[in-house]
Amino acid sequence: MLWLRSLIHYLVMAIFSASIGALFGLIYGMATAIGLLSCSVLYHLVNLGRLHRWVENSRVDNVPSGILLWQEVFDRVYNQVRLQSKIKERLTNTLDRFTNASEALPDGVVILDEHDRIEWCNRSAAQHMAINRVSDVWQVISNIVRHPSLREYLRSQDFAHPLVLHTHRPQEQVLSVQLVPFDSSRKLLLSRDITQLDRVQTVHRDFVANVSHELRTPLTVVGGFIETMIDMPDTDAHTRGQHLQLMYDQTQRMQRLVDDLLTLSRLESGQQMREEEVDVPQLMRLLAAEAEGLSQGRHIVTIGHLDAIRLIGNHDELHSAFGNLVSNAIRYTPNDGEITLAWHLNNDHGIFSVQDSGIGISPEHVPRLTERFYRVDRGRSRSTGGTGLGLAIVKHIIQRHQAQLLVQSKSGEGSLFSVKFPPQRVINN
Repeated sequence: MLWLRSLIHYLVMAIFSASIGALFGLIYGMATAIGLLSCSVLYHLVNLGRLHRWVENSRVDNVPSGILLWQEVFDRVYNQVRLQSKIKERLTNTLDRFTNASEALPDGVVILDEHDRIEWCNRSAAQHMAINRVSDVWQVISNIVRHPSLREYLRSQDFAHPLVLHTHRPQEQVLSVQLVPFDSSRKLLLSRDITQLDRVQTVHRDFVANVSHELRTPLTVVGGFIETMIDMPDTDAHTRGQHLQLMYDQTQRMQRLVDDLLTLSRLESGQQMREEEVDVPQLMRLLAAEAEGLSQGRHIVTIGHLDAIRLIGNHDELHSAFGNLVSNAIRYTPNDGEITLAWHLNNDHGIFSVQDSGIGISPEHVPRLTERFYRVDRGRSRSTGGTGLGLAIVKHIIQRHQAQLLVQSKSGEGSLFSVKFPPQRVINN
């Protein structure tokens, strides 16, 4: 062992020094012996001083040199310093990797002490909860995220299930947060942005409610007339005919709703679109003919600007999208109103448009027009036979064609619906 060897070394040196001192004391006297002994002590003090200075500097590349046991002491201390330096470097690298991994997480991570004070948080947590990573350290988390449910969640100490927070800072979002104790005093507060998931669930709930509502009325009408015909089998032919006509109208309404739901489901499933060259001028003439049939002479339907350009796309889907826009124009335009269809090239973009002189749309409704079952006037929409899914179908079709829907409208002044196709889909011969 090093200490035993050091003890033996000192004993040998002391005996050697004493012997030399005694010998020289006999020869040269006591002064010379004391001088030699002082030199030996001075030698050890100098090496101790060198060792102390080197350890204080902690420079591995500047190790001192010595003789005999002092060289071994320097070597052993040098090896220990190198080992500690490597361990420190490994720990530093591990900590850096952990920190980088935590920073890369999409979920937020906050380390809290036993008093729920913030010790550290990653970038996502700072964004989710508006935490300043410098000034908010050692602040109580409930003082930063001022939400009563979070304060109650921390107080209850029941962390088996996550807590859903609706926050408005720095922006409106929905967070799922959960506390996870990881030692005797510290806790991890994990946060996840579920805003999009919450919106999807809301849309799903609204969709189910709207479908149920849309089907309830025609089913009630049909069921009521069937019950009447069962209870009154001797109803006259005229009344029976009226009942049957109303029942037929309601079943047609349900059929249109089911057809639109199936179309929307197919579009949302992301199936590969079969593309071809679409003769848009020919399609425009077909749409005009269908519009005149739907209008039954109550409107003036014309084709305005018509360029001889074609599109790369799916004919049936484009027919459905354009047809929805045209039928909407007819439904919401009073008798003797004008409806103009156009197809032209503008800065290499293909523009399909439907302009009407109808009732128009207030600006606050325009951003929500493509939502499923959204109606500006629910009563008028049902009376005209609309399902509330037409513009949602239009939105999905034009997105599949990398196009853009543009709406210009004012209440009482008519509307202009345009579909803008990118240049790569336009064929200009």
